[in-house]
Amino acid sequence: MKQDQGETDIPLPEMSDPLPSSRLAPTRWHLWLGGIALLGMAIRIGSVLGRPNRTPGADGFYYYHAALLLVQGKGFINPFYYLGQYHQPLHTTVQTASWPPLFVLIMAVPAVLGLKSYLIARLWLCLIGALAIVAVGYVGKEISNQRVGLIAAFLLAIYPNIWMSTEIGLSETITPLLVALILLSAYRFWKKPELRYAIWAGAALGISMLGRDELALLAVFIFLPLCLMAKPLAWLKRLGLLCAIAGTSLVIISPWVGYNLVRFHDPVFISSGLGVTLASTTCDTTYSGEFVGYWSFECALMAPHDTSVDETVNGSRDQAYAWSYISSHLSELPLVELDRLGRTFGFFRPFQQIQLDSVIETRPFGWARVGLVGYYALLALAIGGTVVLRKRNVLTFPLWAVGLDVVISTMLTFGDTRFRTSFEVSLVLLAAVSIDWFVAKRRHEEQASPDSRSDGPKVMESHETLAQVPNAQMDPGNVGS
Repeated sequence: MKQDQGETDIPLPEMSDPLPSSRLAPTRWHLWLGGIALLGMAIRIGSVLGRPNRTPGADGFYYYHAALLLVQGKGFINPFYYLGQYHQPLHTTVQTASWPPLFVLIMAVPAVLGLKSYLIARLWLCLIGALAIVAVGYVGKEISNQRVGLIAAFLLAIYPNIWMSTEIGLSETITPLLVALILLSAYRFWKKPELRYAIWAGAALGISMLGRDELALLAVFIFLPLCLMAKPLAWLKRLGLLCAIAGTSLVIISPWVGYNLVRFHDPVFISSGLGVTLASTTCDTTYSGEFVGYWSFECALMAPHDTSVDETVNGSRDQAYAWSYISSHLSELPLVELDRLGRTFGFFRPFQQIQLDSVIETRPFGWARVGLVGYYALLALAIGGTVVLRKRNVLTFPLWAVGLDVVISTMLTFGDTRFRTSFEVSLVLLAAVSIDWFVAKRRHEEQASPDSRSDGPKVMESHETLAQVPNAQMDPGNVGS
């Protein structure tokens, strides 16, 4: 910045420069983070109490009633059949792994304590949402600095697309917490590729797979590259760290996998819901017309279904039906895939999509509109945040790899706003980096202005390097994504 003659130049920072960020004492920083988490929990509690008499529907019906049946000692059985849905006799017992088990186990906690109302279950989820805010704050601090951590936590606390899932009682409630744990372990491992952090990464990945099975792809998208990039280490040690990550994940998921292998006709690992999902997204209704790229219950009804066999057999038949339809409509598939991605990422019929969310998932339409605008803002800020981090040799691919995970999941199924929840965690973090840079830039400008120095030189704030590049053993030229 050009100054008047005779004045000392105070250049504005480049994006690659460390920016001023007043370092808080650890206790004070944690108090700020805790206050933001309490704010986020209050928002979530307010949304739940705003509709205290809500009854669970669709996916929410499954999670809530599956949890109650589990507490009653009936195991993991399909509540739609047991409670007489789908025109089945009451108390029809059908083993299920339609969804991963973690969210059902979390929903079961209040029922174990004798608190079985849907209102209490949703209030309990507000605490899970608060834990996610804390975790995201730690990730922001890890990839940048204290202020970025607090900004990211605040954005996650107030962002409607995140807290609406808690109010509805959907499994996306735990997605931000799971993604934050994966990212935190990934950046710790990047800085110190050691066995303890490999085990932590594997544990985060395994737990996340039990909550959202599509997050298993992050093993390939994040942790495999991180192991390969640990250049100071010998190849054998890199392979050992990769095995530690994979082995820890397998240990965590193995009880659930073993449980599934002994109770179904066909092998099931994490979940068995792919077949019915494919069937519900592959028919004329979802390949053209008003609902292209979405799903339809009518599509699912067209697939053959036999209530006398277990759900893995029906799942295999659903998949066969879906692949048969897809193979005969291959010319339409590319456009359908683009429409699916457009629905998930808000670029194809976004207002129709949030209307569908409001009708089918009962999301509050007004807040869904606020969430859509907020999403576009986060996406724009995330681009700037990516540039800032790359200038500082901080890896950005783990954050964007979460988005790639959403892309693949959407292309295999259908487009839906809540499918991008995991990616929105990355957007919040990147947007926080961008906001922090603008704040610091503004402070530099104020310090560089003649008015700010009229009373003599001022002491600059303490600096905290935004990007703590891994120890000197790492090659900075190879850590940018």
